[in-house]
Amino acid sequence: MPNTVSPLPGAAGSPQAAAPAAELDPRPAVLLLHGLCANPLEMMPLARSLRDAGYVVEAPALDGYGVVPPAPGETVSASPARRAVPPFEDWVRMAAAHFDALAARHARVAVGGLSMGAVLTLALALERPAAALMLLSTSLHFDGWNVSPWRRLLPLAYVPPLRQWLSFREMPPYGIKNERLREWVAQAMTSSHVSAAGADRLPAASLHQASRLIRHVRARLPEIAMPAVVLHASEDDVSGPRSVLELQRRLGSTPEVHWFHHSYHMLTLDNERGAVTQAARQFLLRQVPVVDPADRDFNLSATEDIRHEQHA
Repeated sequence: MPNTVSPLPGAAGSPQAAAPAAELDPRPAVLLLHGLCANPLEMMPLARSLRDAGYVVEAPALDGYGVVPPAPGETVSASPARRAVPPFEDWVRMAAAHFDALAARHARVAVGGLSMGAVLTLALALERPAAALMLLSTSLHFDGWNVSPWRRLLPLAYVPPLRQWLSFREMPPYGIKNERLREWVAQAMTSSHVSAAGADRLPAASLHQASRLIRHVRARLPEIAMPAVVLHASEDDVSGPRSVLELQRRLGSTPEVHWFHHSYHMLTLDNERGAVTQAARQFLLRQVPVVDPADRDFNLSATEDIRHEQHA
């Protein structure tokens, strides 16, 4: 199957897709994409901050890519049913459908993502004219300090039919440096197999499609030239600095880079979530300003640290 995503019927830019300019909502829209086998809960702190700034924000759950937490009172099976994992091209098409729906109502649409959601954001930028990109904990390489050295053997698990049956348990610290939050995540994974930080197991089939997505994006990074901000933890336990360095060297435009020193992979949930959301929001306000932006102060809680490094 070729690594291309064909335009969807009614895609942004086609005559029937967008409303007349006079009817478009003047507010910019933002599409936020969660990580692999995760859910929109991990994007909520960023979504709330952007909505407060005046943006229209959508953070959808993508079927076959994410994992939806059980509803309150819903019985949770000890062995959740396996679901077919679609090819990554379908992930991109689903994200493109959400982009097109926003572009039909808003003149400008920015896109952001966390972890594999950041890689999916880059893939979408190859297919749609995003106004700006927010790349959080981008996982072009799985080389963080908590990644097992045995991971180099993972391609053996991608051989059919093995990849349809194998899965790998998530291990502490679950991308979270904050110990209290990490304990809460561990309890949620035990009780319902999924938490705000993602599922308790990663199917080999999902990891196989993620590896295909990464190869697709890395091969075409120079084609992505829209403004981008990269936010990454210096102690990222999943994806080390190599992913950031590749973005700086190979993206079609030089990204703005912010380093955070008191968090792990899950930047939107961890110790510096306030500083992370502020950096992302300030970038977006410069690149895709809202109409008559509200002059609001951004307040951090007493436990959140605003200090971090910024590089052009």
